[in-house]
Amino acid sequence: MSGQAGGETVNLDSLSAQQLSQVKKQLDEELEHLTSSFTQLHAAQSKFRECLRCVQSGKSPALQENKSILVPLTNSLYVRGNLSSASHVIVDVGTGFYVEKDIKSASEFYNAKVNELADNIKDLEAIIQQKTNNVRLIEEVLRQKMANGPQPQSQQA
Repeated sequence: MSGQAGGETVNLDSLSAQQLSQVKKQLDEELEHLTSSFTQLHAAQSKFRECLRCVQSGKSPALQENKSILVPLTNSLYVRGNLSSASHVIVDVGTGFYVEKDIKSASEFYNAKVNELADNIKDLEAIIQQKTNNVRLIEEVLRQKMANGPQPQSQQA
């Protein structure tokens, strides 16, 4: 098994069953955290895709300035408003900052975010796969050690 951060290799056969259990527990915790991050990245990507869809649907000739529209405050709460500009939108660029952009720039912004998240998700998938393989390998070695029965520490060194 090789560690990602340090790049060191550990011979699993040299570890005791207790040490293997501790390593497995640590990897399980890391996997849980990574899986949670994976879910959050997918949710963020979905939100950016929805924003992109909304911005692109704003190109419609049916949208005219001063037209009455419903503005979403949450997923289920909308308020009435008037469209002040059919060619510009307000974009949340993060940490509470909003920027006015034209439709094309907003589309490019959201496309870049979706693509960046796709790359991050792909990288995270590879890490999760590697950690999962490491857990399986540890489980296999642990099963073999349990099947062979407890051995004195002097023989394992």
